[in-house]
Amino acid sequence: MKGLKGPLSCLSQARYGIAWGAIGAAMGCYDWALQYSQQRIQFNKPIGSFQLVQQKLVWMVTEITKAQLLCWRLGQLKDEGRARAQQISMAKMNNVQMALDGARLARDILGAAGIVDEHPIIRHMMNLETVNTYEGTHDIHTLIVGRDITGLDAFGI
Repeated sequence: MKGLKGPLSCLSQARYGIAWGAIGAAMGCYDWALQYSQQRIQFNKPIGSFQLVQQKLVWMVTEITKAQLLCWRLGQLKDEGRARAQQISMAKMNNVQMALDGARLARDILGAAGIVDEHPIIRHMMNLETVNTYEGTHDIHTLIVGRDITGLDAFGI
């Protein structure tokens, strides 16, 4: 491969893996928060019976499912040799943000227990903050996708 094509293809592959990995972290947070909500008793009933807790769990499972579908379709395009770097950027950007938002909701469901290392939520959050930074930040991926959809470069280079 000539020029930057080789390194950029490696970057795309790494970003694709991150998009899937973020789903795994989100699933871990969701599963833990769901189990916790079914076992934690407050006011003589599981906190999972409260509307706001259910709303958070529903948001998490819905967003995880959408992220899975995004990566699944992207995988099909990769298998066909038709995946574009901009699509991979979109998946990395979306899925990491979704996982961070989901981890924050899981932490909220666990209350003060969500910030201690007895539960995996805070570990996932710290890892996701790191993942959010490497292989291109959310802002960089926004510029990549923005350039792709408008045809206009906002990088200022």
